Amino acid sequence: LGPGAERFAVGQRVVATALGVMAEYAAVPEASVHEAPDALDDAAAAAFLIAYQTAWFGLHRRAKIQSGETLLVHAAAGGVGTAACQLGAVAGAEVIGVVGSEAKARVAEASGAARVLLRGEDWVGSVKAAGGADVVFDPVGGAAFTGSAKAVGFEGRIVVVGFASGEVPPVRADHALVKNYSVLGLHWALYQRRRPDLVAEAHAELTRLAAEGVVRPVVSAEVPFADAAQAVQRLADGGTTGRLVVAVGA
Repeated sequence: LGPGAERFAVGQRVVATALGVMAEYAAVPEASVHEAPDALDDAAAAAFLIAYQTAWFGLHRRAKIQSGETLLVHAAAGGVGTAACQLGAVAGAEVIGVVGSEAKARVAEASGAARVLLRGEDWVGSVKAAGGADVVFDPVGGAAFTGSAKAVGFEGRIVVVGFASGEVPPVRADHALVKNYSVLGLHWALYQRRRPDLVAEAHAELTRLAAEGVVRPVVSAEVPFADAAQAVQRLADGGTTGRLVVAVGA
């Protein structure tokens, strides 16, 4: 522990996020460290912090999702997507997931999606036929965002979480105006820097939900530290579900 670090004890299980932490040892500011949930083993705890914080802030802080609303989640079988599906279901939303394969559809369904649509099919038409989405959670960008602007309902909210597709889509202000929808950005790390109090509050609530067993990270594989580079490539190739966890010392 460094000078002034008093919140934790040596040997205590914690979770943290910072640059350069895929290593055997890392120095992390105390404000970025949180107690690991007792209900989660080490692999699940490692997969927990960023994914569930991102989903929580996107759905609750930014979109202010309400029970009974329809939530459309892109990449619904991914690490953040499964978290969004679980938290959306806990909030009482009707969750619709969009995924790239039947195998991923099963993962999204197990995470709380009431309906799952395939990306290669007419998911836009299906969502529109159901009345449109009240909230869209989009970590993909590109065509997913463009389609979401068509599928979002009256006074809907599109939460821009990332650009996993590699494409940053243009935002048409005129289209948002005539359809009365909002486009909301989410950069969770900025909350970590500017509102650590909100991050701590969210972690406490998420830890409670984990203890109740209503949320749990989907860990598809634990990867030995020596294979970390290959794990990153697997993520880039888009064939993974949930989280890959790199096990230091394994």
